[in-house]
Amino acid sequence: MKESMGHHLGIVFSTSQGRMCPDCAQPVSDCVCTQGANTPLGNGHVRVSRETKGRKGKGVTLISDLPLDAKHLQQLAKQLKRKCGAGGTVKDGVIEIQGEHRDLLVQALQALGYKAKRAGG
Repeated sequence: MKESMGHHLGIVFSTSQGRMCPDCAQPVSDCVCTQGANTPLGNGHVRVSRETKGRKGKGVTLISDLPLDAKHLQQLAKQLKRKCGAGGTVKDGVIEIQGEHRDLLVQALQALGYKAKRAGG
């Protein structure tokens, strides 16, 4: 195999397993080389804020500074969306939940053991 800048050039997609990690050549869902690498450290306080910018006036509740990796963020987002009865997504390590749910989410996160607080106005 050829090497380029320390990375092996190999399979990037497999029809049987989907996307492949370029570093360890494992399926992205089973990748062992990036576990914990994208975990933000933060100061221990989870921030729950509201934003309407760039959403045509529709508000979303943002949950940021969670010390979790991408897989666990997805699981937590699913749990919180179900609790709020709303849709949402995870973008760049921030959970976005449609609508104004700051008070409910702060309580839910505190019940899960996070130091959560409202941020913004």
